[in-house]
Amino acid sequence: MSDYAIIRLGGKQYRVREGETLVVDRVRTDEGKTFSPEVLLGDAAVTATVVAHERGPKIRIGKYKRRTGYKRHTGFRAATSRIEISLGGATRAPAKRAAAPKAAAPKATTPEVEAPKAEAPRPAEDHVKGMPKGYEEMTVAQVSEGSKAWNRSMLEAALAYERDHAGRKGAVAALESALKAKEG
Repeated sequence: MSDYAIIRLGGKQYRVREGETLVVDRVRTDEGKTFSPEVLLGDAAVTATVVAHERGPKIRIGKYKRRTGYKRHTGFRAATSRIEISLGGATRAPAKRAAAPKAAAPKATTPEVEAPKAEAPRPAEDHVKGMPKGYEEMTVAQVSEGSKAWNRSMLEAALAYERDHAGRKGAVAALESALKAKEG
């Protein structure tokens, strides 16, 4: 295991070590939560914990044009996050997770037989009768395009599925507007 890694955060690259604290551009992770940045160099898994969200130092910007009386001043403070780095702590965990499914599959044939039985009913349960074929795998854009051609029962079934399972706002809005268009 190496003693450092190079990661990418917010389009910038950082050389990090175990226990190091960095101030980076604001990340979308809440304070106290962890995330895994993209590792560019190094074999260790890198985990970053957000310590705090802060604001950077104030930068004063002044504009001036001579002999015209034109003066403008403004300021800027960057939104930053303070993160703490841990290396290799997560390296062992994914290896164990990856090894566990491999070990579980060869143990006996009964879990393999049971797994498809458990997986087969789930799509059947999720699939609402009358819903368009392959709806579960559709993206919001595909749903909004396809909903224009679907009949009323298909739209209602898809809307019921979205409200019960996925709850994607864009898909719900597209389905509701398509239903209104069918009514009117």
